[in-house]
Amino acid sequence: MLSVELFVQGIVQGSIYALIALGLTLVYGLLRILHVAHAALFTLGAYIGVLVTNQTGSLPLALAAAALFAGFVGMAIYKLAYEPLLSRPPYIALIASIALFIASEEIYRITFGPYGLSFVDPPLQGQIQLFSGFYLKHGEVLVIGLSVTLLGLLAWLSSSTRTGIAWRATVTDPEIAQACGVNIQSVRYLNFFIGSALAAIAGVLVALLNNLVEPTMGSVPSYKALAIIVLGGLGSIRGTLLAAMALGVIEAFGTIYIGRMLDRDAIAFAFLIAVLMVRPRGLLGAR
Repeated sequence: MLSVELFVQGIVQGSIYALIALGLTLVYGLLRILHVAHAALFTLGAYIGVLVTNQTGSLPLALAAAALFAGFVGMAIYKLAYEPLLSRPPYIALIASIALFIASEEIYRITFGPYGLSFVDPPLQGQIQLFSGFYLKHGEVLVIGLSVTLLGLLAWLSSSTRTGIAWRATVTDPEIAQACGVNIQSVRYLNFFIGSALAAIAGVLVALLNNLVEPTMGSVPSYKALAIIVLGGLGSIRGTLLAAMALGVIEAFGTIYIGRMLDRDAIAFAFLIAVLMVRPRGLLGAR
């Protein structure tokens, strides 16, 4: 019974990790930029989710508002911060991204205060009994169901539409794709919009589970998301999904069985080191 409960909790956490890390993978696959500021959009989505829910009482509206607003902010980050640096070495864009992330934390602290925000009337706090002695919160059911739906839609978009084909062609060989009539700029804007929207939705879901949003809540997820995309193989979407789920399950079991020796975050990075010692290119990374 304990093993099943830990596995389900790991899948819940892994689903959130997948939504966050997927945006990083999309940006790296397209531009070869480690988009650390992505975590700022995760936090932004959480704040919007709490504020809209408290004002309207509608969680679906909050999810939609967070996704749309963060998506457009992500596009603005590409336009203003990354596009002028594309001809520079990749570490220049990385430094700019880190600066954006640090600045965003201070902006959130000044705007919303240092102590965080909570839902006035937290939604989806009930429980559902899956079988005898095992309960799952309604919020956790939403996390799994929404994550599966969004990731499925993304898989369909990338594999079964002209936009997805143009997207994959741009990742594989941008010069050839452009020569064949693909609008590279449109693909990049779409990339940032989708990745940022997914991060914002993940932020709302974390706020829902914890009933707390604070300026620095993106710090640990940003580190773990970077670890996940390295673990999965830089630029590999399937590898990112596999690594996110594996990390969530490993953390869930690790906190019970080795929690006295390592805390939850240390378990994640110990797992990363152990895998990279065996497979330096990641789980599904190319040679």
